[in-house]
Amino acid sequence: MAKPLAFLGIGLFFGTGLGFLVAASSGAQLEGHDHDQGAAVHDHAAHDHGAAHTALTEAGTPVPVLTLTVHPDGAQSRNLHIGVENFTFDPEGVNGAAVPGRGHAHLYLNGVKIARAYGPWMQLDALPVGTHELRVTLNANDHTQLATDGVPIEATIAVVIE
Repeated sequence: MAKPLAFLGIGLFFGTGLGFLVAASSGAQLEGHDHDQGAAVHDHAAHDHGAAHTALTEAGTPVPVLTLTVHPDGAQSRNLHIGVENFTFDPEGVNGAAVPGRGHAHLYLNGVKIARAYGPWMQLDALPVGTHELRVTLNANDHTQLATDGVPIEATIAVVIE
């Protein structure tokens, strides 16, 4: 009885490995699987939240304040600090109703949405050499962009990779 179990184990081990090798060599990707490859790699433009990304929600008072600071983290990576006042990151509330002063941030690199931020720090990984425009918007839980008197709350910073 021991030999059949040993052969079964060996077969499963090598069969699984062979399956992964075939999948990797064919370029197969696991749909919906987060590889956490960093913000610069994943393009969120394909995700459709309807008109939410273009709609504005008045932030109310006190008005949230947004500041951006970029810190070096290797030759082509940067750590982004999203400074906020009068705003609370609310990852548990995402896709829910808009709540004044709560939500998340959307990050855009050179005009392309690359990520959502549910806290004040994000790593921008493997950025290509050159000067890039990073824009961050504050968004309500329903993904509408927060605004004050119809003006979106957002900040832009240049990121230079040499």
